[in-house]
Amino acid sequence: MRYYTYVLKSLKNKNIYVGSTQNIEKRIDLHNAGKVKLTKAYKPWELLEHEAHNSKNEAIMRERFLRTHQQKEILKKKYGLVAKW
Repeated sequence: MRYYTYVLKSLKNKNIYVGSTQNIEKRIDLHNAGKVKLTKAYKPWELLEHEAHNSKNEAIMRERFLRTHQQKEILKKKYGLVAKW
């Protein structure tokens, strides 16, 4: 069974959200349907990237890493979501 870590961008306010799941298509549908409490106020969401992992634990560890402030800033910069002063 494959597990995934994914990065979404809110089309409403350009926020980044990092998560993990076993079924990426279904999970994105849940985000965009407003069924995920933390993200429903910022829908719609666009998938920016995803990574496949061999275990749930690997996916969760990667998710936690990508959710750190430093990594979120790197993701924002990668996708041009950082304000340029």
